[in-house]
Amino acid sequence: MHLSQTYQRILQCSGFAQRASGSAEENLLSDDMLVQRVADGDARALEQLYDRYARPVFSLALRMLGDPAEAEELLQETFVRLWQQAARYDARRGSLGSWLMSITHNLAIDALRSRRRRPQRADFVELCHLPLTDTDEATLAHEAAEVSELRDRVRRAMAQLPEPQRQAIELAYFAGLTHSEIATVLGEPIGTIKTRLRLGMQKLHLLLRDHEPELPRHG
Repeated sequence: MHLSQTYQRILQCSGFAQRASGSAEENLLSDDMLVQRVADGDARALEQLYDRYARPVFSLALRMLGDPAEAEELLQETFVRLWQQAARYDARRGSLGSWLMSITHNLAIDALRSRRRRPQRADFVELCHLPLTDTDEATLAHEAAEVSELRDRVRRAMAQLPEPQRQAIELAYFAGLTHSEIATVLGEPIGTIKTRLRLGMQKLHLLLRDHEPELPRHG
């Protein structure tokens, strides 16, 4: 993937011309300041944010879609959305990285629905070392029912986690980001991210254990 080429397409699709690269001082601006500049129509600010977040956005898109070409298109669309909707960003509701990942996630879900297939993550079943793949025509009906029930349990358990823990787990196990990448995306210290992942996984396993279906008794 050539990010510079993708960025050129973003510029073309967004209907504005690329300006000269920003200065070293501009490169040190915070995300919030850059988003404000994007909202004011500054293409250089968009380029700075693209440099910061293109990799995690592409990683999430690729993990969900499973196709590099489609993931690159979704990367492009995510930053087009940023250009179009920058004025709607509210730092009080979360970091810019979190907002971009949410946009990417929603776009990927829409793309998957249009293809009429499930996301690649298998609803975090892998977190419990449980079957990951969809059942095929040769799978017995009761096995298909068990897989479906398992996915529902994982989905419900994830929904019960505190938002910061759920988000960290999604970025680690769903998007495949490293701890340092998650810290960058969420704007938090890496130690905080590690703590959230540890506590979130502990709670998730407890929730899944507590809601295991009872085995039928014989005799």
